[in-house]
Amino acid sequence: MFGTSGICGPVGEDVTADLALAVGRAVGIDADRAMVGRDPRESGRLLTDALTAGLRESGTDVFDLGLAATPTVARAVGWYDADAGISVTASHNPAPDNGIKLWQPSGQAFDEAARETIARRVREDETDLQAWDGLGDRTRTDAAERHVDALRAAVDLDESLSVALDLGNGAGGVTVDALQALNCDVETLNAQPDGRFPGRPSEPTAENCGSLQALVETTDADLGIAHDGDADRLRAVTGAGEFLSGDVLLALFAREAVARSTVDEPRVAVPVDTSLAVDDALAPLGATVTHTKVGDVYVAERATESDVVFGGEPSGAWIWPDETLCPDGPLAACRLAALAADRPLAERAAEIETYPIRRANVETADKEGVMERVEEWVLAAYDDVRTLDGVRADCGDAWFLVRASGTQPLVRITVEARDEARAGDVFETVREIVADAEK
Repeated sequence: MFGTSGICGPVGEDVTADLALAVGRAVGIDADRAMVGRDPRESGRLLTDALTAGLRESGTDVFDLGLAATPTVARAVGWYDADAGISVTASHNPAPDNGIKLWQPSGQAFDEAARETIARRVREDETDLQAWDGLGDRTRTDAAERHVDALRAAVDLDESLSVALDLGNGAGGVTVDALQALNCDVETLNAQPDGRFPGRPSEPTAENCGSLQALVETTDADLGIAHDGDADRLRAVTGAGEFLSGDVLLALFAREAVARSTVDEPRVAVPVDTSLAVDDALAPLGATVTHTKVGDVYVAERATESDVVFGGEPSGAWIWPDETLCPDGPLAACRLAALAADRPLAERAAEIETYPIRRANVETADKEGVMERVEEWVLAAYDDVRTLDGVRADCGDAWFLVRASGTQPLVRITVEARDEARAGDVFETVREIVADAEK
């Protein structure tokens, strides 16, 4: 029922009003007060109504934030002394999809145990429905201004910048207000919320952000910023018009967080498919990475540990645990602006050494069996192996990861090395391992 970032799927198939009602009833068993918001998808109105009905039937008072960035919803749980937050969103997925994300008062997503509790209640139709005089209220409210205030308090920006901001027709308008409050000159692209995402696909990849790059290149913008549909993700363009890779951006954010930290031997939480570039960028600062499963939910869980000063995923989710445990795209935008004001992003990015990465997908009808055989072989052949999420082997100057897709009949191969020839050799070895495991 839950993926790595909540419930998500095609509307009318996997995601329905019945499901939203059931989730509302399940969450409402433990929640006296809940915050609810949605991204611009038209289906979100219907799903929010159903979800809210389920909560109110359970006696839960609902504070309806309407159209709101997911990090605004997550932060608002604590601000309003609520027990849970619920975002109706499919995040970076395409327009036909929608979904549901659940948040704790700390801003952290529901952990695995809490997600399984909700899933079980939905499966078993467990409810705690109230009589007519015990129903919860629904109150319309707005937390965007408070989010802006929090961002202003978290970020010092002494120099005014020119920022090109591609909202992707999503819910990230709070970023505009926050940057302007920090005295930035903001020029927007795709700023009108529209769940059809007519300006570009919702996910802010390099392929989808060509217009942002062109705008930065042809104006005096100091940087470009792009969000996904619910603004929990951020990707960036330097003032020279270069789209930064997720690993480079992760390294820049992590170095900044480590430099500000007072923690002895700080760690940075990253998923197992993160580049060596991040390890190498942190080493001179006396910091190390700690690997998690792929998914910002798992990064956030690791970020609760006291010596973890930052968590990030190359896909664009950035977590500063001293602020909140949710991926906060608007906060990332403000912190990135502060970095650019101090020194151009292009100069900073040039200091991050990157390495060749090879990737491949192997289609198989037996991905579980293939992964069992790959794991057995790799554990026998390599000394430094982790089975946290798939099988990852570190080979000193290279590493490889083999993991099953969570949604498709695929086994994914990722290889990285510090030189091209080594990457090619390791890649061929791993591809043979997977091919043999299919037999």
